[in-house]
Amino acid sequence: MRLALELARRPRTPPYPNPWVGCVIVRRGAIVGRGWHNGPGTRHAEAAALRKAGSRARGATAYVTLEPCCHFGRTPPCTDALIRAGVAEVVYAMRDPNPLVRGKGARILRSHGIRVVGGVCSAEARALNEVYLKYRSTGLPFVSIKAAASLDGKTATRTGRSKWITDGAARRRGLLIRAEHQAILVGITTVLRDDPHLGPRLRGAMETWRVVLDSGLRTPPGSRVVRTRKCIVACSAEASCARQARLEGQGAQVWRFPGRRVPLRRLLSRLAGLGIISVLVEGGSEVLGSFLDAGLADRAYWFIAPTIIGSRKALSAVGGAGAAWPSRAPRLGNPRVESAGDGWLIVGDLGRAAAR
Repeated sequence: MRLALELARRPRTPPYPNPWVGCVIVRRGAIVGRGWHNGPGTRHAEAAALRKAGSRARGATAYVTLEPCCHFGRTPPCTDALIRAGVAEVVYAMRDPNPLVRGKGARILRSHGIRVVGGVCSAEARALNEVYLKYRSTGLPFVSIKAAASLDGKTATRTGRSKWITDGAARRRGLLIRAEHQAILVGITTVLRDDPHLGPRLRGAMETWRVVLDSGLRTPPGSRVVRTRKCIVACSAEASCARQARLEGQGAQVWRFPGRRVPLRRLLSRLAGLGIISVLVEGGSEVLGSFLDAGLADRAYWFIAPTIIGSRKALSAVGGAGAAWPSRAPRLGNPRVESAGDGWLIVGDLGRAAAR
C-alpha cells in the first residue's frame, strides 16, 4: 500500500478536482501491475494497473489508495474493470467520500465474491488527499495563504518597495508552491502596484487560474493576469458594466456578487463549482487578513527573510480586523520550519486542517 501511495504522487501536476490515487496489483507475491491517476479524463489508477497486469490480474490482489469508483464519469467504473479482470481481493486505504461512491464500490465488489479490506494506511491516504477531502466535506476549495516578510513582519518598506524581500532561492521555492495549486488569488492593489504574472513559470507545471478581488473593477484590461486568458475578476454588483465589457473582451471572466464587497465564501464555492479546489492566496495585506478573519484559510506558507525593515509606515504582512486577544489569534498546527535561500519557510495548518 505504501508503494501505491508513492505511485499516487507520480503525476507532475495535481489531478484536481480528482483525488491522488495509486494502485499496485500483486499475484503470488510478485508485482504484476502498477498505475496511477493523472487527472480528469485519464485512466484511473486501477485501470492503468490492470492494463499492465493483463491476464496476470486473475486471482491477484489489488492494493489501491482509494475505494474503487462504481459510477460512470469521463471513464467507466473501476469496480467493473476489477470484476472483469477476475481479481480475488481488493485492499484499499480510505473510503471515497464522493456521494456517488461512499461505500458502494466496496459493496459491489463483495457482491461479486471479491474479498475487500479497507482502512490500510488510511492516515497516510487522508493526508495525501486533504484537498479532495476538504472539497468533498464542505464544497469549498482547500485554501492556502502565502506571504514573504522581514523578521519584523513587514512586506514592504515605508516607500512601498517590496522587491525583493526574499532572495532568489526562496522565490523559486514560492514558484513550486504555486505549482501545487490550481488558482492564485490576489487583491486589486497587488495587480495595480506590481502587475504580477502569478504563474508558476516552471516547465511541466499546469497553467494556474488567476483570481482578482476587485470590487470596483479597476483591473487594467492590458494587465498580465488578464493577458493569460485564464483570469477571473470578482467584483461587486455596483461595478461598471463598461469596464466589465472591456475585461471580457480581453478574455477575462468577470463574476459579479451582491453587496459592496466580494463575499469570500460565495466566491470560493463558485470556484469549487468550476472544479478549482486548491487556491493559494498571495495577498496583499488586507486580502490575507480577510481570509484569516473569516476563518477560511487551511494552510500557511510564511517566508521569513533575515532582514529588519522597521518604520511605523511600512506595510505589515497581514491587515484586516485581526484578533482582539492573543488567545483568539489563529495559531499554526503541525508547524515545520525549513531553509529557504538565506531565510526560512514556516509551514503550518490553520482552521479545520489544524484541528485534525
